[in-house]
Amino acid sequence: MNPIELQAQIATAVELAEEAGKIALRWFRTPLEVANKADAGAFDPVTRADQDVEEFLRAELEHRFPTHRILGEESGGGGGTGPLRWVIDPIDGTRAFVSGNPLWGVMIGLDDGTRALGGVVHIPYLGETFAGTGGSAWMRRAGVEIPAYSRATNELGDAILYCTHPDTIGAGRNSEAFAELARRCRMLRFGGDCYSYCLLALGQIGLVVEGCLQAYDVVPVIPIVEGAGGVMTDWQGGRAEGGGLVVAAANPTLHARALEILARA
Repeated sequence: MNPIELQAQIATAVELAEEAGKIALRWFRTPLEVANKADAGAFDPVTRADQDVEEFLRAELEHRFPTHRILGEESGGGGGTGPLRWVIDPIDGTRAFVSGNPLWGVMIGLDDGTRALGGVVHIPYLGETFAGTGGSAWMRRAGVEIPAYSRATNELGDAILYCTHPDTIGAGRNSEAFAELARRCRMLRFGGDCYSYCLLALGQIGLVVEGCLQAYDVVPVIPIVEGAGGVMTDWQGGRAEGGGLVVAAANPTLHARALEILARA
């Protein structure tokens, strides 16, 4: 895609994500009915806020880009029949949202059916917006925009590792490989959802390792990680756009060292 055209489309996504954040904030920390999308014995929450945000984003994207396809977490596929696709996670971190934790975000990604081209993460409560196109990434807060650069840390022993929750990794060899990686890192922290990838892009942490992810969880953040100088793949070193088990690292050397451990799973 023409880089100028891509930048214009991501600028539109930034505008829409920030508007959608205002919708979500109207519901945040209010009495809110929480439904469960998961099968019996599991919990996958969804709220009116998720639905309202996705409805707004889908309508705007369909109006502005009528040929583009759309995939949303709550409403599935739709839109046009062209090669480009918008991928929407209306509230990434719904568990954080319903528990009053501010680290949740509105995410919009653009892909061509194979690769993530651009992505936006807006953290409404913090007033922070992150965007990337694979070639560059930036963060904006209080009207000030700064380039995002990941850390140059090459050693696992110097790296901070984030994971939203250990249950996403699974048991058996997956759990063993993750535990081995965590032992070699300086520190392991749980929580964060989409904000973990933003912290990586800002140079605050070195690694993010997750599991049980879908396309709408990863397509928006891949260009931000890569644009800041990082690397994001699955645990075997393949493309991460499909979700599943993923690893994001601040740079290629750190990624290779983490992947050496995780690929044993």
